[in-house]
Amino acid sequence: MKSAKKNIKAKRYMSDGAFKELELSLNQALAHASGERGDYKEKKIIAPPPPKPRSSVNIARLRQRLNCSQAIFARLLNVSPKTVQAWEQGTRKPSDAALKLLAVAEKHPEILLDSV
Repeated sequence: MKSAKKNIKAKRYMSDGAFKELELSLNQALAHASGERGDYKEKKIIAPPPPKPRSSVNIARLRQRLNCSQAIFARLLNVSPKTVQAWEQGTRKPSDAALKLLAVAEKHPEILLDSV
């Protein structure tokens, strides 16, 4: 019969180096939270505005400008052909992610065409 000590897993402790790194990070976070400046860099990024809504006519024109059928256009955007049909008929509106992709397709159609 095995002894009870062998069945107990040995506890793993953090190495001294990992602990010092964690402690430094926590001190930096506390300094940042209290408004102090530390020896780290802070970079602010301004988020772009959300994509503008597109009408069913605009989506159909974009597809025609790219000289694509609805099925091919759907494939380029990685959506179903029924989704493209619904957008063009006005029964559904593209999600924000799809609107962003449509904006890219409008400005840089070569990106969509190269990814296939």
